[in-house]
Amino acid sequence: MTVHQAVLPATARRRKRYNRDKRRSNLLTVVMWLCALYFVVPLIWLFVSSTKDNSDLFTTFGLWFGNDFNLFANIVDVFTYQDGIYGRWALNTIFYAGVAAIGASLLATMAGYAFAKYQFPGKELLFSITLGAIMIPLTALAIPTYLLFSSAGITNTPWAVILPSLVSPFSVFLMRVYAADAVPDSLIEAARMDGAGEIRIFWQVGIRLLGPGIVTVLLFTLVATWNNYFLPLIMLNSGDLLPLTVGLAQQQATSAAGGGAQALFSTVITGSFVSIIPLIIAFLYLQRYWQTGLATGGVKG
Repeated sequence: MTVHQAVLPATARRRKRYNRDKRRSNLLTVVMWLCALYFVVPLIWLFVSSTKDNSDLFTTFGLWFGNDFNLFANIVDVFTYQDGIYGRWALNTIFYAGVAAIGASLLATMAGYAFAKYQFPGKELLFSITLGAIMIPLTALAIPTYLLFSSAGITNTPWAVILPSLVSPFSVFLMRVYAADAVPDSLIEAARMDGAGEIRIFWQVGIRLLGPGIVTVLLFTLVATWNNYFLPLIMLNSGDLLPLTVGLAQQQATSAAGGGAQALFSTVITGSFVSIIPLIIAFLYLQRYWQTGLATGGVKG
């Protein structure tokens, strides 16, 4: 009887814990599905709307297709409107985002690696300033940056968009945290004993171990620069230098000001849909480096 009585409470506790964990799992599943819908539904709406003509946009349900499938006709309109200015905007966006992402990733990796693996005077002060810079909204720096670049004579040039995008305090913080564990100190010491210099250690040892972190920073900067609107809006005046965000906004504003607000709705919406395709491709291509990094970490463990 004593053993039987002792088993029953233990079984009841296990059953109670199982039920509690199951309820928690169900709640988390519902929350994750709601988050997924929050991010996916706008993309679905954008794709469905890109398949409609102007009349169907205002007469059919937003999350369902119209009477005709006009996606390819809308894409043709996007790339032929105003002598193909959309293609120019797309090339500008690719250039700005690509250069900024590569440059910001390199600078953040070097700075994060230095903060994580070296001791030097003023290290904690510099890192505190970097953390403080994360708290400053980018819009607060836009006007001072414009005045600085205007005095230097580089407004209305690609550098006016690229240079501010190279500085990413959050990326430096992220890379310091990642480099602290991803690059073992014993491995650095072994490389030094073999006669390798610090630059060689960084490029041949550190970079290879920091791959997943670099890809994360690269994607963050790529998306931020690709979607940046306010900075190029105040920095650029020439229509040939505009990125997609500003170009599409001005295209719609021009149409609305001319009394034909509906005339370019399908063109602008389809152009917006086409503009996110490179980001999706970049994410799907670069995510394998995350998987590789996780697999490598699992093998090391």
